[in-house]
Amino acid sequence: MRRLLLSVLIAGLVAGPAHAQTEPLQVLAAITLRSALDTIAAAYTQAGGGAVRPIYGPTPILARQVENGVPADVFFSADPDWMDHLASRGFIQEGSRVDVVTTDLVLIAPRTSAVSLVIGPGFPLAAAVGDGPLAVCHPDFHPAGRYGRARLESLGVWPTVEPKVARVEHVQAAVAMVGRGEAPLGIVFATDVLGNDRVRVVATFPRDSHPPIVFPAAVVSGSRNADASRFVRFLKSADAVRIFTRLGYTALP
Repeated sequence: MRRLLLSVLIAGLVAGPAHAQTEPLQVLAAITLRSALDTIAAAYTQAGGGAVRPIYGPTPILARQVENGVPADVFFSADPDWMDHLASRGFIQEGSRVDVVTTDLVLIAPRTSAVSLVIGPGFPLAAAVGDGPLAVCHPDFHPAGRYGRARLESLGVWPTVEPKVARVEHVQAAVAMVGRGEAPLGIVFATDVLGNDRVRVVATFPRDSHPPIVFPAAVVSGSRNADASRFVRFLKSADAVRIFTRLGYTALP
C-alpha cells in the first residue's frame, strides 16, 4: 500500500530498484544522481546498512513532495536552494545536512555536430544555436537551469539566447533532446553525458563564472527511520566517494 501511495503521489518520478525489506529507507534524490546513487545504495546495504529505496525526479518536484507529506527519510538535492527552501520551513532535521559532491556544467551538441565554441564573455552562443532551441532546464525552478542562466548572465549572453531556450523538465530530458537532434545545443551537468554516445561536450563553463554547483543531502525532519542519519554519513564515506569519482563527480570536504 505504501508503495502504491508513492507511485500515485510521485507521478512522473522514476523509482529505483525495490528491496524486500518492509520499511526501506526512502531517499528522494535528483534524477541526475541516479547512476551514482543506485550503486551507492547497493553498497550501503552490502556494508550492513538497511535496504534503500531511491526515488528519483526533478529536485523541485521532490521538494514539493516533502512539503506535501510524502513519506521520505532523506532528501538529496541538485542544488542548495531547494534544501534551503525545505530547511527554512522545518522539513530538514537540524544538523543533518552535508554537502556531498560537485560537478561541472557543460555545453553539449549532437555527436555528429561540427559546432565549435570557446566559452567566454560575449561568446557567440546565439549564432551557434541558430533557430534553436537551446535545451535547458527551466531556469526559474530547476538547479541545472538556474546554474546555466547564472553563467550565461555573467558572460553577458543570456539576453541573446533567452528567446531560444526550450525549458525542459530535467537534465536527462535535455540530453535526450540534443541526442535526438531536436536541439542543436544544450546545457547540462557533465555527469549526465558520461558514456552517452549520442552527444558530445562542446565546452565546459568556467567555474569562476557562476556560483559553485553543490549537491547537498539531509535527513527529512519527519523521518523515523534509524538508518537515515547513517545513510547520509555513508554518502561521505570512502566507498561512496570512489563511486562518485568514477562517475565524474568531485567529492566536497
